[in-house]
Amino acid sequence: MKKSAWLPAIIAPVVVAGAVAAPMIANASSDPVAGTNPSAADVIASIAGSSDAEYSGKLVQTSDLGLPELPTGSGGSSLEGDASDTLGLLTSSHTARVYVDGPDKQRVQVTQQLAEQDVVRNGSDVWTWDSKERTATHVTLPKDARTPKSGTTTPSDIAEQAIDAITPSTTVSKPKDVRVAGHDAWQITLTPKSTGTLVGSVRLAVDQQTGLPLRATIEAKGQSDPAVEVGFTSLQYGAPAARLFDFTPPSNATVETKDLSDAAEHGAEHGAGDPHHRHGRTGDEPTFSGTGWTTIAELPKGTVDQSALGDDASGLLDQLTRSVDGGRAVQTSLVSVYLTDDGRVLAGAVPVSALVAAAE
Repeated sequence: MKKSAWLPAIIAPVVVAGAVAAPMIANASSDPVAGTNPSAADVIASIAGSSDAEYSGKLVQTSDLGLPELPTGSGGSSLEGDASDTLGLLTSSHTARVYVDGPDKQRVQVTQQLAEQDVVRNGSDVWTWDSKERTATHVTLPKDARTPKSGTTTPSDIAEQAIDAITPSTTVSKPKDVRVAGHDAWQITLTPKSTGTLVGSVRLAVDQQTGLPLRATIEAKGQSDPAVEVGFTSLQYGAPAARLFDFTPPSNATVETKDLSDAAEHGAEHGAGDPHHRHGRTGDEPTFSGTGWTTIAELPKGTVDQSALGDDASGLLDQLTRSVDGGRAVQTSLVSVYLTDDGRVLAGAVPVSALVAAAE
């Protein structure tokens, strides 16, 4: 990781995706729940049946996380640009086009300020493209691996991460009939029982016919507006055009290649932030403490060397974080990140004080 980009790169994944803890409940039928009076468990179970769905649509994500404003007057350094691009995804609305043809053909296009970022998966081949930087990455995935995350979090991402905390740490409401992007949906509200989390509630709207999560809203405690909301504003079912899953980088692009095809036994099927992935560590992956909504992720010593940062990075660190015992920290309305003096990084949907205590 470039030293100029370490701060936003650390904060971005945990603020949204790390706001709630991980995997899918699997002990109920995954049949659609249209035309019934389903239980919350029925609605949750129906999500599993949406993995083979074929559709295209437009997503809108809005965030109100109370992040500190970026510094000004630095002369437009590369650091400020990196941070602005990354944190902009977390502090302002943005839209994405999503194309899905089952579990191994997906495309996400995020457009920002006349630039475009794409993640395109076709089987074991994944391309990422950044039109602003003119850079592309070609990744060969192991069999049955998940698609790497793009800059956009989908309702399915949040639904998958929220479900594990349902029992016994969460109160779940009865399903409510709603409409999202022209489709009938069941909405359930997940409310943490723990007083130690920053998360107030998570609302999920799930398509009654297909089980596809159509909208997800995360509210922080003590905040009237949603901290994060992402949902479809338009959605059409049916297989997208096959050409959308083919990608060839421009001739003047910088291309990086990564072959992960033999990494399956090392946990490549799980993302770096998956709380299931507690074994088989390579040394750069997080460890986890706590459970449910108060789970804390920790990256090892040396992850961030504050003493080696340049003037730009140090200035940005000072303005985005505050000094606490043993390091520096930032607390948003939903997630806290703690950078220790020995280079560890701790993050979770908990107050900074909980991270400091966990680091001792």
